Amino acid sequence: MFGWEFPPHILGGLGTASYGLTRGMAQQPDMDITFVIPKPWGDEDQSFLKIIGANSVPIVWKENSYDYVKQRMEGKMSPEEYFHLRDGIHYDYRRIGTDDLGCVDFSGRYPDNLIEEIGNYEAVASVLAHALDFDIIHSHDWLTYPAGVFAKHISGKPLVIHVHATDFDRSRGNVNPTVFSIEKRGMEEADHIICVSNLTRRTVIEKYGINPAKVSTVHNAVEPLKDLDSYHKTPRKEKVVTFLGRITMQKGPEYFVEAAARVLEKTNGVRFVMAGSGDMMNKMIDLVAKRGIADKFHFPGFMRGRQVQEMLAESDCYIMPSVSEPFGISPLEAMQVGCPSIISYQSGCAEILSHAIKTDYWDIDAMADAIYGIVKYPALYKSLSELGMKEVNNIKWSDAGLKVRAIYDKVLAERR
Repeated sequence: MFGWEFPPHILGGLGTASYGLTRGMAQQPDMDITFVIPKPWGDEDQSFLKIIGANSVPIVWKENSYDYVKQRMEGKMSPEEYFHLRDGIHYDYRRIGTDDLGCVDFSGRYPDNLIEEIGNYEAVASVLAHALDFDIIHSHDWLTYPAGVFAKHISGKPLVIHVHATDFDRSRGNVNPTVFSIEKRGMEEADHIICVSNLTRRTVIEKYGINPAKVSTVHNAVEPLKDLDSYHKTPRKEKVVTFLGRITMQKGPEYFVEAAARVLEKTNGVRFVMAGSGDMMNKMIDLVAKRGIADKFHFPGFMRGRQVQEMLAESDCYIMPSVSEPFGISPLEAMQVGCPSIISYQSGCAEILSHAIKTDYWDIDAMADAIYGIVKYPALYKSLSELGMKEVNNIKWSDAGLKVRAIYDKVLAERR
């Protein structure tokens, strides 16, 4: 598997989904997963898979002693594995800047030179494709499609790509031509395409011209909380309504602010939280001030790990007004800790959730009415809280993993 992020160091839903899916798949007794990411930090959970850091894979041959490699690679990779991978170098990558071990540095994020990093990651994939033994290649999201395609051409093994989002979702239709071409080539080269929702499947078929026969939907799930009992709501008079995600145009943050203003016209007993970061943050702060609700609005910044669950557990209502959301795991995480959710019809998770309130992302009045109902009517809050929690507890990554396995088996059978 080629991925771009993995918990606990995540910048969005891609890492969360990668973790949940691989953990669910690993429950199958004959599943052996090697997961490649640009830059591991050393604290990832490797109890159910093996992680290879692209920044530890040599792409340029450098002569080094066993002891020197052992010293330099301590905690990252064994000297034996390093030398084995070095034997997988079949192309001249001296144009790429490397260190004394012949490895290339990666930011582990989404830097300004992202396209360059994607190209360097593709070079790493060529080494791994020559050096490793595997049955199938699985690429997560557009950043890793070139790596997957190159590995397929080298190894002759089938490629499955996983579409967590398309540039049509991220840009509200104003697509980046470079990103679109990478996505389209990955889809065309793939033996099969997995989409996180039927919404995304339609986008792949209609916007990229892909044959529907090779596009399947496998909905995301949510990782069970082992310490659910440790999350509590602090007793308070005021209710808390939360938006948690990237503050970008895809997520519809302006609709959350406008709905908040509508609610506060009716009642003062509610506070609103916009947790996250993104290029629309300052615009949203200005809009909150313009609507005169700054004293009822909070911007705590980006949250990760336990902070997310704690924030959701403290909330009386979670809202995801996304304009185009391929899936959206955060409402499931909210419902998991008993927080009622309001989601847009334009989200993939709306296809599988029965006990969340759904509105169009642009329907501010319907959104405001839903928020008001949840914070003002205890019976509605209690019903959504209890039924929602019960519902998401039955949406399991192991079930998603079985569906992915069935796709693998089908693709491999077609190759025989």
